Parts: sequence; C-alpha cells; structure tokens
Amino acid sequence: MMNKWTRVQNLLAATWLFLGTPAFALTNSSPHIYPGSVRAALQLENDLYDSLDARYRDKLQTRPEGMAAPDASVAPKSEEYKTFCEACVSADFVNLINHIAHAKAIDKTEPGYFNQYMGALAHETENGKLPVPPDITQDRYWTDDIMNDQAGCFNQMIGMCMAINLSHHYLGHVNKYAAGTPPGKSILVNNLLTRAEWEKGVKAATLNSLTCALGIEGSTALFGAIGRMPLRPAWTACIVPQSINIKGLNKQLAKYEVAFFRGGLNPGPERESSIGVALKAPPMRVHH
Repeated sequence: MMNKWTRVQNLLAATWLFLGTPAFALTNSSPHIYPGSVRAALQLENDLYDSLDARYRDKLQTRPEGMAAPDASVAPKSEEYKTFCEACVSADFVNLINHIAHAKAIDKTEPGYFNQYMGALAHETENGKLPVPPDITQDRYWTDDIMNDQAGCFNQMIGMCMAINLSHHYLGHVNKYAAGTPPGKSILVNNLLTRAEWEKGVKAATLNSLTCALGIEGSTALFGAIGRMPLRPAWTACIVPQSINIKGLNKQLAKYEVAFFRGGLNPGPERESSIGVALKAPPMRVHH
C-alpha cells in the first residue's frame, strides 16, 4: 500500500498539470520575500488532501493515465523527491497569486489599488510579461498588517484554485477527458468541462476549502476581478472557464459558505445553481 507521502506526491503531480507554467514571467521582482512560497502552496495542498473524505482520497492515490507532468525547476533534487520533482507547483503561478493577494491587501488602505492592478493584468504588454503591482517595492506596502492580510488572501486564492482542480480528479472528470489525450500531452480541463461538471467541482472544492479553514473572500475577489475583464487573457482559463458567469459563481460560493457553517453543505448536486454559463462568453486574449 502506498504511504501517505507517495500518495501526496501523486496528488501533486496530477493537480498542477492544469495550472502549469503560464506563458509569461513576472518582472521587477521585489527584494521583499512573500510568505506564500511554492513549498507553502504544496503544504496547503497536503492539508486539502488530508481533509477530503476517504472515498475521495482513495481516488487520488494513483496518477491519472494520459497525463504528462511539466518540468520542475524548484523542487529538491534527490532520489527521495524524484516523483515530486517531476511535477510541482509553477513558481510563476505562485508569484502571480502572491501579487494579486498583495494588491488586495493594499486595497484596504488604498481603495482602488486592487482594481488598478487587475486592470493591468487584463492587458498584454509588449514583451508578453505580466506586470507586478505598482510601486510594490516601497516599504509602506510591506507592513505587518498588510502582509498578514496578504498571506490570508494568498491562502484563500490559491487554496480554492487547488481545491477546484483536485475535485476534477476525484470526481472523474480528468480521467474522462484524458482518455483521448495523446501520450506525453497535457490538457487544460477547464476548457473541456460541461456546466454540470464545473458546478459539481466547485461545490466539492468549496467544502474542501472551508473544511481547511479557508474562507471564500480571497477567491471571490479573484474571480470577480477576472469577471470584470473585458478581454480575458489566456492565463485566466487556468482558474475559471471562459464561459462561466462570475457573478453567479460568487453568489453560489456565498450560499455554500452559509450552508457550511449551518452544517448543511455536502458535495452532492444542486437542484438549481446560479453559476450557469454566461449568455455570451467573454473574448479571450491569447498570449503568443
């Protein structure tokens, strides 16, 4: 029988195929250090795994067939971590969420800062790289209060992203679409899910996140900002499908949170959902 660490290795390998390394690199890095590192994200994913019902954890013990792992450059290089090194959390994606969470934390003292930064992320730059928040190296943006808020937002944002992607594995969605995937190729499952599959995954992921004491404030802020983008960049499809009605999604998350604290949230299907599909999917800008 697989030990827990081996199961978590396979879990990590399976989950992050769909977040991958976005087609950009963050520039103008700050000399300050974010508490939300790649290792912190992996530990959070371990916690999400531990909080799952046993029937779901059992489905994550083996890696889905037909999936190929991206190269890793930030994991330890040793035989013990060989599987772990084959597929790890993208450092670029962690940096992106760190910056978004930081902008959200700054917004509490500088209203409008978050929307300004998310607006910048909605536009392509000449070199195809995404910007960092404005003046982010200034010490006034790295106070203890701001960084405490940043850490909380980071955990909520990346935790929900991981929980949603995990759900598509234990609910069988990945194996369904991996069956026709050529060997050595990976897929972005969000581009293939039906409305019902997405909604079922979101509900299960919300339960998973709330069980890990991750609130929804950070994730609804992230989703909402993506929903306000007139042209959604390609990287946003790693977080939420292009056709999803974001306002409906956030309303549904709020309902799930209320139900959870009342003891009435379970991962079963909803009779009615307000997530739905947008009447017209927003255009997507593809980065070259």
